[in-house]
Amino acid sequence: MRQQVIFEDLGIQAYQPTWDYQEQLLKDNVGMKAQARTEGREASEAATQHRLILVEHQPVFTLGKNGNRANVLVSDEQLKVLGIEFFHINRGGDITYHGLQQVVGYPIIDLDKFKPDLGWYLRSLEEVIIQVLAEYGLKGER
Repeated sequence: MRQQVIFEDLGIQAYQPTWDYQEQLLKDNVGMKAQARTEGREASEAATQHRLILVEHQPVFTLGKNGNRANVLVSDEQLKVLGIEFFHINRGGDITYHGLQQVVGYPIIDLDKFKPDLGWYLRSLEEVIIQVLAEYGLKGER
């Protein structure tokens, strides 16, 4: 069955409300899958929704669970003076900066409805980005 992905452009947003929104979407999908199981259906039969959220964040650094605070080369006080927020988050990776005029994409996808293979998903996502860059004459690589 062909899946529909809902596209949302949130415009310019602070990081926290965007994170909270993503967490709520995930919670909703997990709840639908749990409900399907309690009704004796397969979780993959749940009416989960797929979304691609685009947003520009107000200036923010995020530190993933594998990150090291020492990699942030400014103090909390300096960040405050610069108007840059800072968040510890539960994604992988280290330190990432997001700011205005930088579009960030957040896919909220139920892989069970596509192909339940995270490696496949990540390689496919990389390939799409490489192809889009090529359309603009830019070289992308893994």
